[in-house]
Amino acid sequence: MTVQGEATGPLTTESGAPVADNQNSETAGVGGPVLVQDQLLLEKLAHFNRERIPERVVHARGAGAYGTFTVTADVTKYTRAKFLSQVGKETEVFLRFSTVAGNLGAADAVRDPRGFALKFYTEDGNYDLVGNNTPVFFIRDAIKFPDFIHTQKRDPYTGSQEADNVFDFWGLSPESTHQVTWLFGDRGIPASYRHMDGFGSHTFQWNNEAGEVFWVKYHFKTDQGIKCLTQEEANKLAGEDPDSHQRDLRESIERGDYPSWTVGVQIMPASEAATYRFNPFDLTKVWPHADYPVIEIGKLELNRNPQNIFAEVEQSIFSPAHFVPGIGPSPDKMLQGRLFGYGDAHRYRVGVNADQLPVNRPHATEARTHGRDGFLYDGRHNGAKNYEPNSFGGPAQTNRPLWQPIPVSGETGEADTPRHAEDNDFVQAGNLYRLMSEDEKERLVGNLAGAMSGVTRDDILERAISNFRQADEDFGKRLEAAVQALRG
Repeated sequence: MTVQGEATGPLTTESGAPVADNQNSETAGVGGPVLVQDQLLLEKLAHFNRERIPERVVHARGAGAYGTFTVTADVTKYTRAKFLSQVGKETEVFLRFSTVAGNLGAADAVRDPRGFALKFYTEDGNYDLVGNNTPVFFIRDAIKFPDFIHTQKRDPYTGSQEADNVFDFWGLSPESTHQVTWLFGDRGIPASYRHMDGFGSHTFQWNNEAGEVFWVKYHFKTDQGIKCLTQEEANKLAGEDPDSHQRDLRESIERGDYPSWTVGVQIMPASEAATYRFNPFDLTKVWPHADYPVIEIGKLELNRNPQNIFAEVEQSIFSPAHFVPGIGPSPDKMLQGRLFGYGDAHRYRVGVNADQLPVNRPHATEARTHGRDGFLYDGRHNGAKNYEPNSFGGPAQTNRPLWQPIPVSGETGEADTPRHAEDNDFVQAGNLYRLMSEDEKERLVGNLAGAMSGVTRDDILERAISNFRQADEDFGKRLEAAVQALRG
């Protein structure tokens, strides 16, 4: 794609080596796991995690609460995870909600995805499910995540978020069209954290005692009902009460009005993934419920507020790499990057022993590691040996992996995600638009046009509108007219 402004030279790594491919991370064959030898990916993610101190680079603004997850259906034929092993079984949880782009002092009532990060304190260790309130995301490969977030943060020259940056990136990244349609629709500004759904978003692996593999997607349906704010309502609330969502969550729990969610999963047998009509590991797409219905598996309730926001909310950490036996990752390239990125961010931001702070350490078992020393180390190992194997009674490996291996083939190299028969960046965004009522379409177009009217370059504007036109001709036509009207 030819864009305005020719490159002044090759993109390089921080050590000056030219970059051959900045769009795709290196994998073990097409569709295989990401390789740790991809120095550009690791360098970008590691550098990105260290760009701000001490608040989170993303998801800085948040609130959290403790609660319980209760199993309501037998899923043992799909997974051997102990916390899911019996109907009626309860597991303590901690859930942190957040906005993505705003800093620690930002307002709650803004148009932004909401983080939905859930920690299960299971008897096999902590399981972290780090999701959002949308089932999809803007990009499908973690190598683009630092670039994407840079467009949402303050411009290095102006010090403000710039519409040119936002829509330049989205226009050049057609895969973002689906998530942008979600974000600027009615659900783009939840009325509170209690009145929104949550999603694991990624595809994950479940495996049972027999070693059979299933791919799953998590859904958390709010029992309070969906409630959202219009842009006008949000603008007013953000100015009058920047802490609206945090206060609502805390006060609802204080008065005993405990928020809850019905938890469900979509389940795909592993054998169906390769021939499914689109790539089931693509984070920019949903699995239609007609293909894989949502099966209810449990109830999530929040019933206890943290006593100290800094200790329990700001110092809480979540990592998609925190799995338990019976659950594991998929070849989703965005998820694969997050497996590294989140833990690295926590080690930098909170410290190498962040996992042993009260909110983060296992509650239903004990962590037994050979890691020692470092910031926040509490001496908990006393004089025990710090290596394995040893003959002094130290902890040893189990010889049973948490998840089943994924077959791979082909040559290593930077590759796009595998293409399936119906892979397309625009189909699901168009389907979402066509599901909306006339009033919903008008609000979506109005919200988008309001944001896009601040773009100063015509080529950026046309490219961004073109993505929505390809999703649905009426969508693009209305949007173009609305933007022109606002720009005069």
